[in-house]
Amino acid sequence: MIKHLACIMDGNRRWAHKNGLPSMLGHKEGIKAVERTADFCLKNNIPYLSLYTFSIENLKRSISEKQYIFGLLVSYFTDHEIQKFIKKDVRIVFIGDRSLFPADIIDTCTHIEKETAQGKKLTINLLFCYGARQEITDAVKKIAYAVQQGMVSPEHITEQLIASHLWLTNIPDPELIIRTGGGQRLSNFLLYHAAYSELYFTDTLWPDFTQAHLLDALNYLNTCQRNFGV
Repeated sequence: MIKHLACIMDGNRRWAHKNGLPSMLGHKEGIKAVERTADFCLKNNIPYLSLYTFSIENLKRSISEKQYIFGLLVSYFTDHEIQKFIKKDVRIVFIGDRSLFPADIIDTCTHIEKETAQGKKLTINLLFCYGARQEITDAVKKIAYAVQQGMVSPEHITEQLIASHLWLTNIPDPELIIRTGGGQRLSNFLLYHAAYSELYFTDTLWPDFTQAHLLDALNYLNTCQRNFGV
């Protein structure tokens, strides 16, 4: 079984339009698909799940939509919900540019991470205010500063050193990246980590994505020859 599953959760707003609902309600319905995916990982012993929750590019969206999404995050992670994750032995981590986190939810994110820090069965990485190019740029800046200070010499810059300075580090690269909603692109998601990931695209909108769809994706992965260029 794979160790790391990643998902680009596309199609929330289109699902709402399709069902004659305000677009923002699609985000709320999408939470159910997140829960189904987390339960699938627990059932199938997949220890890492990365979800593209909110990109840096999403900051360009309307103020009302951003406020709704941020408010949804706070309202969902009640102490009751956090306890459910703790009982399931799930750890939750927010990955992204923390300088861009809305000030009114930073405490919520910190609280969630602290309360679930002992989770061992599944780590859910919520990629929030995240962009892969920005992640790589930040790593380059940190390494350049280390070189400038004489702490690292250029000839000692390796793939491992670069990886250690990324926001998402110390876990296996995703074997499988799923994108729902019909798009067939990565949209600035895990560009460094996806070098040898298998990509699975589906027209299914994220709120409609079920464990049966997840099983189809895993079955697809099992048909792939992953020889890493050898």
